[in-house]
Amino acid sequence: MNHIVLFEPEIPQNTGNIMRTCVATNTKLHLIKPLGFCLDDAHLKRSGVNYIDKLQYEVYENWDDFKSKNQGIYYYLTRYGRRPHTDFDYSNEEGKELYFIFGKESTGIPKEILQKDLKHCLRIPMSDNVRALNVSNSVAVVIYEVLRQQNYNDLWKEEPHKGADYLERE
Repeated sequence: MNHIVLFEPEIPQNTGNIMRTCVATNTKLHLIKPLGFCLDDAHLKRSGVNYIDKLQYEVYENWDDFKSKNQGIYYYLTRYGRRPHTDFDYSNEEGKELYFIFGKESTGIPKEILQKDLKHCLRIPMSDNVRALNVSNSVAVVIYEVLRQQNYNDLWKEEPHKGADYLERE
């Protein structure tokens, strides 16, 4: 299974968007405290619309709590990563749990955490005109690359509600 980890997220709208992405991709979400909002915040629910009830997620007291409960391969998204996110093999033929860790909006993932696993620090290539992409955009970019390499697992590749032939019908 693929996992998205938000280290101390601060903005409820970003987390709400990420929740929707996790539901759409069958990805489990992990939230590491402190959170910059309450989980019952109206903005958070509005961003997640009516998909929140389908979300698989867990909340942790801190980084150590998260690490003690989750085994697998950790990938860290950071503007300081030296390899693009597309340089890694996420096909996961060994069946390990893959965790993609994103830092808080204001300061990212602490340097002390990143320094312990530099080979798994990655970045999304971009111009020098911005420091970083919005975290919810970054999550979407990364998880869809992961899923592309995994042949989209069990996700629908055709529109399930109106039918695959919707555009061809009168």
